[in-house]
Amino acid sequence: MGRPIRFASAFLPLAMAVALPVAAGQVYTWKDARGVTHYADAPPAGQTMKARTFGERPVPPTAPKAVANSDCSNARSNFTLLQGTARVGVDDNKDGKIDRELTAAERAARLKVAEGQVELYCEKPAADAVTTRKG
Repeated sequence: MGRPIRFASAFLPLAMAVALPVAAGQVYTWKDARGVTHYADAPPAGQTMKARTFGERPVPPTAPKAVANSDCSNARSNFTLLQGTARVGVDDNKDGKIDRELTAAERAARLKVAEGQVELYCEKPAADAVTTRKG
């Protein structure tokens, strides 16, 4: 048991001394004709390579801009659509095809629901989206 510990204690400082120059400099990587990846502390002659500072982490791609509250966007879109004069179709049997149009009474009821959703999901209503209720 004493021998592996002595070997490790002698080998560890040696390994750290060898790795120190690599940690302080750049590492070059390239692939040879057989597709084998090589690493070195000096650039290879006549090879296409990538230089990288040891320990450097690649910068993560920029996250796409977050959509403002999607529930709010949907609620405002529904409210605007129902507030307008365009015909609104209904897919009663959920087959992806319009089966009929909303009646005036259904449109008024859905407009109230959409108004409530805007108030619920949106931090502050758009200036022209919902009028504030009094009472």
